[in-house]
Amino acid sequence: MLLIPAIDIKDGQCVRLVQGAMDDATVYAADPLSQAQRWIDSGARRLHIVDLNGAVEGKPVNAREIERITRQHPQIEIQLGGGIRKSEDAKRYLDLGVNYVIIGTRAVQEPAFIKEIDNTHPGSVIAGIDVRDGAAATHGWAQTGRKDIVELAAQLAACGAAAIVYTDIGRDGMLSGVNAEATAALASQISIPVIASGGIRDIDDIKRLMDFRDSGILGAIAGKSLYEGTLDYSQGIALIDRMLCGQHD
Repeated sequence: MLLIPAIDIKDGQCVRLVQGAMDDATVYAADPLSQAQRWIDSGARRLHIVDLNGAVEGKPVNAREIERITRQHPQIEIQLGGGIRKSEDAKRYLDLGVNYVIIGTRAVQEPAFIKEIDNTHPGSVIAGIDVRDGAAATHGWAQTGRKDIVELAAQLAACGAAAIVYTDIGRDGMLSGVNAEATAALASQISIPVIASGGIRDIDDIKRLMDFRDSGILGAIAGKSLYEGTLDYSQGIALIDRMLCGQHD
C-alpha cells in the first residue's frame, strides 16, 4: 500500500484547506517544489498534487509550479488533480511528466470523458469521487449530485479509469480519522483499486487501512496530518513495509 503525501497548491503556494473551503487555507510552504523535495527525501514514491485554483476555475492555474516538480523529479510518480476538464489539458500534463491525471467533476458528469484520455495515454487516468453526505461533489466541492457511488465507480472503471480516489469531504482537513470502512466497502465492489483520502490523523489510521488491504485499497493520501506532525511520514511507510512482510506491531 502506498502512503502518498499531498501537495495542495493555491496561488503558487503549498496550503491545506479545511473541508475544501478556499477561504480557510493555511500556508505551509511558499514553494511547492521545496515541499516535494521534503517528502521525496522522506521516502515518498508517489506525490498527490492538487491545483486548488484550477479546481474552482475549471482550468489549469498552477501549471508552472507543477511543471517545476515534474522536471526536477522525473523519477517520482505524480498523480495530479484540479481543473482538468478538457482532454487537451490532461494530455498536456501527461506529456510534461505527470503519471496520472485525476479527473473529478468531468468524470462524474460524463464518465465517457475518461476514454478520450485513455485512448492516447492508456492507464493514466484516476477518477476522483469526492463524497459529502452520501453524494458525489463536483466543481471544487461546491455542488453535489449523484448518490449511486458504487454504480458511478463501476462506470468509471468500465470507461478506463485505472483507480479511484475516494475522498470523504466531511473528514478532509479535520484530522478526525480516515473512513476506512467506506473506502474498503467501495473497493470490494469494483474491479479497480481505491485510494483513501480525507481524515487521516496518525499511525492508527494507517494500521486500520492496512487491515483492509485485501479489499482493494491501493494507498492513502495524507495531508494535514503530515504538515501538523500528527503522523510521521517515515514511520508510516515503515509500518506499511513491516505489515506487508507479515510483521505486526
